[in-house]
Amino acid sequence: MSHRQLTVTAVGIVGGGPAGLLLSHLLSLCGIDSVVIDHRTRRDIAETVRAGILERDSVRLLVESGASDRVLTQGHEHAGISLRFEGVSHRIDFQALVGESVWLYPQNDVFVDLAETRERDGGDVRFGVSETAVVDITTDQPGIMFTDDAGVPHEIRCAHLVGADGSRSICRMQVPESKRRHYFREYPFAWFGILAEAPRSAPELIYTHSERGFALISQRSDVLQRMYFQCDPDEDATAWSEDRIWAEFQARVAGEDGFALQEGRIVEQMVLGFRSFVGEPMRYGHLLLAGDAAHTVPPTGAKGLNLAIADVRVLAEVLERAIRNKEPDALDEYGPRALARVWKAQHFSYWMTTMLHHLPNAEPFDTRRQIGELTSVVNSVAGSTYLAEAYTGWPGER
Repeated sequence: MSHRQLTVTAVGIVGGGPAGLLLSHLLSLCGIDSVVIDHRTRRDIAETVRAGILERDSVRLLVESGASDRVLTQGHEHAGISLRFEGVSHRIDFQALVGESVWLYPQNDVFVDLAETRERDGGDVRFGVSETAVVDITTDQPGIMFTDDAGVPHEIRCAHLVGADGSRSICRMQVPESKRRHYFREYPFAWFGILAEAPRSAPELIYTHSERGFALISQRSDVLQRMYFQCDPDEDATAWSEDRIWAEFQARVAGEDGFALQEGRIVEQMVLGFRSFVGEPMRYGHLLLAGDAAHTVPPTGAKGLNLAIADVRVLAEVLERAIRNKEPDALDEYGPRALARVWKAQHFSYWMTTMLHHLPNAEPFDTRRQIGELTSVVNSVAGSTYLAEAYTGWPGER
């Protein structure tokens, strides 16, 4: 067996997506070294197209930390969304209600910006690794073992190890079963998603409740659009023709106002399953979890990437205090502070999901109750304000 090449650093990070790279970037700004690894190649991550709605604070952190200015120059500011039901759209005006906006900026573009920033600043990021293992998390020198893309075995030893390795996290499972608690909510539906070469159908996102099921009309660029409709988790995306897909979308948004979608060639179609998940604790020994490694939410509330960024903001702060200011107890704050926001986001995402989707075995009462709930939200300043606060990011945490 080849001798492992040893690297010693302050923070070892498993996961080179937006959460891991942003943490590495923020730590570098305060003089703390880190090494980031990921089994995916840089190209694989950059080409994984995922939607992205960024809260105002997420945008602020990316811009003010020097990680991205493209989010402002190439992203699209959205000052509201529309809730569409019974064939009529009702706009929730974020600016009027809470004085904030969100930005449409795809998650893979956030990754590209962060990867370029770490490369520019000389960050140690290693993509395309294999045979990753995490060891000794309860000792003062936890380790990461892996083989690089040239087949050379490596060992990283660090003072603190961060698992930012996504929903299939190997780091999360290092917490002993007797010490961890996992909370799940499975949903009996999925999203049929498309990427289409078409003009924008609307300037902002439209969340649609219909008797045929939920639909989300989103955007990607001036010429490329991403849209979703509710489907069965076992639906075969390849069985749907373009004509059938567009007919289903048009039927779900049809209404008395005559609104219709701009159609075009569909370049991608897939079925996306989702669930709610929270793992506690988010810290065990010298292991700290962030982003999807610790929690996932349904995409309905646009909270996934924003929660990862919020985790990293808190994590970078407590790591700086622990390492530079010699305050090891600061790490005790991480889990409680992060989880307070996580559970608020879980509630919001669950609420949006169950309010808008057609529920299996729903009776007419259930559908009419959903309409009553939606009507209460759009006709109430208090109801609309709650939605606007949650969607743009809660005040008091900025």
